[in-house]
Amino acid sequence: MPDDTESAASPAASVRSVLVIDDDPAVLDSLAYLFALYGYRVLTAPDGRRGLEAFREHAPAVVVTDILMPEQDGLATIAQMRRERPDAKIIAISGSGRGEKLDYLTAAEKVGADVALEKLDLAKLTDILPALLKS
Repeated sequence: MPDDTESAASPAASVRSVLVIDDDPAVLDSLAYLFALYGYRVLTAPDGRRGLEAFREHAPAVVVTDILMPEQDGLATIAQMRRERPDAKIIAISGSGRGEKLDYLTAAEKVGADVALEKLDLAKLTDILPALLKS
């Protein structure tokens, strides 16, 4: 079950909410902490399948998802989210970036991510969130 900071979801509550999906507990906790520091309500999920459950239940304003995960990878998760909510704001992150044998970041953009970033580019990630919330 996804961990979240508020139990009830409402359209008003989701305005500044971020769903973080990552199978690495250290990355998940670090991103959740970072976004909470910036004033976002943070929801978390350890894989794509549970991320989709949280997405459907809480309708977060922005989703930040890893690409390589068990249960359901980020590419399938992004594609499903895009089908269910075409206006969803989705950021894909991956430790395997552009220039790799399989370019996961470009693949994420092709299946529907608004932005695809290297996992460690935290400055860009925190800069992009406000812009996505306004669009």
